[in-house]
Amino acid sequence: MKRWLPRALRAAFVLAVVAGLALFLRGNGEAFTAALARTSPAAVLASLAAVLVGLLCSAMVWRALLTDLGSRLPLRTALHVFFLGQLGKYVPGSVFAVAAQMELGRDQGVPRSRVGTASLLFMGVLVAAGLLVAVATLPVASPGALDSAGWLLVALPVGLICLAPPVLTRLVAVALKTLRRAPLDHPLSARGVGAALGWALAMWVAYGVHALLLVQAQPTGGDANALLLSLGGYALAWTVGFVVVLAPAGGGAREAAFVVAFAPLLARPDALAVAVLSRVLMTVGDLVWGGLGALLRPPVVRSESVQQLGKAADV
Repeated sequence: MKRWLPRALRAAFVLAVVAGLALFLRGNGEAFTAALARTSPAAVLASLAAVLVGLLCSAMVWRALLTDLGSRLPLRTALHVFFLGQLGKYVPGSVFAVAAQMELGRDQGVPRSRVGTASLLFMGVLVAAGLLVAVATLPVASPGALDSAGWLLVALPVGLICLAPPVLTRLVAVALKTLRRAPLDHPLSARGVGAALGWALAMWVAYGVHALLLVQAQPTGGDANALLLSLGGYALAWTVGFVVVLAPAGGGAREAAFVVAFAPLLARPDALAVAVLSRVLMTVGDLVWGGLGALLRPPVVRSESVQQLGKAADV
């Protein structure tokens, strides 16, 4: 491959991300301004802090899975690969984020197929954990939300079964064989999958707090079930947005599901305001961590050096 081609492809990726973000901000700018006028600046800033914590937890999910697959990256390197690659989700379709992470991981000596496997497992763990949170909280806080999303009750047991390490190992092995990729070096472990699931649940708690802060700042947002509704409602909305892969980062579908889930607590204008604010804050969080990921860029290393670096890491 000619030397200029990888640089050209990366430049095209950056331009596509910038274009996707510009279109998103242009399409949501007026709604965001109106929503911001309904919400106190303190609530918005506190919610953004919770978003940043949640995003960090999501990176730890990915790192735990990559470690279990056999490549333990130092924290700095993992944050660089994960967050810079995650900006690819603002290009329509979910494959660009995974492809970007695969290329960034290759620069750090991790096989592309291993990074791709970790990124796909990452999505599966987040969905399963999100379903678990939604089913555990919404029957108490917003039964009506499950009336319109009864598929959760079927999808959750399937998701939890698939997370069992022997089942998950088998599923990954079949996928790799179908794609004609190298098989796993060893089976996925209960410790590795359990660590990823733990970080995923921590992420959902942080995201629930970010939604709660925005909800309570609305005129109709005070309610004893606000915390449970924020946890489950946001998890449900995110999961629906994830399924709609054709929209950049689930744009539109997440907001619609959010309004339905929060209908028992928020008037429609308040629910729309929270949904728009949440979407923009998530985008800001991605940009903040993506920028930090770029600044944290480590030196390019060879494949055989990765394990030594991982063992030397203090985190």
